Amino acid sequence: MNSPKANAKFEVTKAVIPVAGLGTRFLPATKAMPKEMLPIVDKPVIQYVVEEAVAAGLSDLLMITGRNKNTLENHFDRVAELEHVLATKGDEQRLFKVQQSSQLADIHYTRQGDPKGLGHAILRAKSHVGENSFAVLLGDDIIDERDQLLTEMLELHEQTGDNVIALMEVPASQISLYGCASISDKTGNAVVVTDLVEKPEAGKAPSNYAVIGRYVLRPEMFEILSNTEPGRGGEIQLTDALQVAAKDSKLAGGVRGVIFAGRRYDTGDKMDFIKATLKIAVDREDIGPELRSWLKDYSQTI
Repeated sequence: MNSPKANAKFEVTKAVIPVAGLGTRFLPATKAMPKEMLPIVDKPVIQYVVEEAVAAGLSDLLMITGRNKNTLENHFDRVAELEHVLATKGDEQRLFKVQQSSQLADIHYTRQGDPKGLGHAILRAKSHVGENSFAVLLGDDIIDERDQLLTEMLELHEQTGDNVIALMEVPASQISLYGCASISDKTGNAVVVTDLVEKPEAGKAPSNYAVIGRYVLRPEMFEILSNTEPGRGGEIQLTDALQVAAKDSKLAGGVRGVIFAGRRYDTGDKMDFIKATLKIAVDREDIGPELRSWLKDYSQTI
């Protein structure tokens, strides 16, 4: 990006990852296991998200959890017995993978309590974040490690001091599934966001730019969120709070967007989860070639 030099005041070191959802779309698999622990090949969804944050330079992470999320916390903790067994067997490759998940970042946890929506979940991070800007990563969206979306968003925030959201063009038939942004002043893949609507009705969306699950927010957004009334679904919507900031930049800075055209894997429902698994698997060096060959053969039988 050809932008002014970054402002240290808006340097981001912390990320918030809301993981309190019940995962009802994946029942009965999520009856006793968090949806974020469902595996994409051999890593749970949440680990891809954590690795993305760490790759962007964010190593202080706060997960907003709910009931029955202990398995998620255990995944990022050490398992001394398992490490000992693998070390004794000389299985260095698996030992590295097991240890890697517990050494990725400094991860903290707090519970959301009442399920009042994404905006309410983010409010629970206020005491941890303090007076610093911070990133928010939603676990339903996996961004391919080869794409630098979050890094671009952090750079734009540091350079402008505005809140930054990730946008992606989607077909008009799908925009009602997302928050939707009105934009102006497009420079490269960076835009100014002038308005936001949460899941607009079909045919009434102001654009086909959907808000996907990556945000970089100023701490003043906590004040806006605390005054945001429940919106769509009776929940406190982050989109509604960002709309307030977009309309009046004096409150918490304005809102900008980074338009993303890279590889995004949606794990939000069963079909998208299967597609995400296949897309990630075929690109892996260890199993990709064999899987691609099998898929070609299998496609001839259906």
